[in-house]
Amino acid sequence: MTLTRTDDPLEPVLHALAEAARPPALQNFRDAALSADNKAAAGYDPVTEADRAAEDAMRAVLAAQRPRDGILGEERGRSAGESGLSWVLDPIDGTRAYIVGAPSWGVLAGLRDDTGAAPRARLGMMDQPWTGDRFWGDGTSAWTARPGFSDGTETPRRLSVGPCAALEEARICSTFPEVGTAEEAAAFHALAARCRLTRYGLDCTAYALLAAGCVDLVVEAGLHAYDILALIPIVEGAGGIVTTWEGGPALEGGRILAAATPALHAAAMAALQDSMTPGGC
Repeated sequence: MTLTRTDDPLEPVLHALAEAARPPALQNFRDAALSADNKAAAGYDPVTEADRAAEDAMRAVLAAQRPRDGILGEERGRSAGESGLSWVLDPIDGTRAYIVGAPSWGVLAGLRDDTGAAPRARLGMMDQPWTGDRFWGDGTSAWTARPGFSDGTETPRRLSVGPCAALEEARICSTFPEVGTAEEAAAFHALAARCRLTRYGLDCTAYALLAAGCVDLVVEAGLHAYDILALIPIVEGAGGIVTTWEGGPALEGGRILAAATPALHAAAMAALQDSMTPGGC
């Protein structure tokens, strides 16, 4: 069985990155003796040895297969390239979930293309090693499979977002109830109050489930490029929309709004902007 489904010749690199990251990412998962360092000067931003080892494994693949490309990784920083292409890596997106044994974390790898008139998220992959689920896309199509599993679901299945167009029918997700600053949190909760269902703590899995039609909105703040770039081609490939809260490109992170349909995106963006406006409600 081949997993390659898009027309992009670099799609096999995504799968090689996922396969390389799986063993180190799983090395300490659900280990009661797992330890984590705190990267934050204030607050808590955990990192484990699995984070570092998984990124190192992906970097080794890129050194062998794509030595001229740049790399931006959460744990090892930026490595300059000369091709105009950069691989954006988050070896374990959702380290807090990883620490408590919840399988909502994932390995992220995205390809940023700066060779055209404007930068774009060209390819993206989210792999969940514990459950075996893999999601990937190129902005025009998106796919999911469980490679290596023998339960009959190995063949890639094309993803499509749901039809939800009204806030009152929407299922909305965000990783943290705090959602950034106090002002941003207030805007999110005003929006969520108008939606049918709100869930927290799914990390990158929420975007994958949006692409699969199970979630309608994902709204977050304070993201970095490595938190979101890999997820953009998956959501957009399934027919969804990913922008900032203001409707701009989301490649650099920041305040992110992902929606299943144009109508739902417009309604959510209007609600967020109204709440962020002085005197808005």
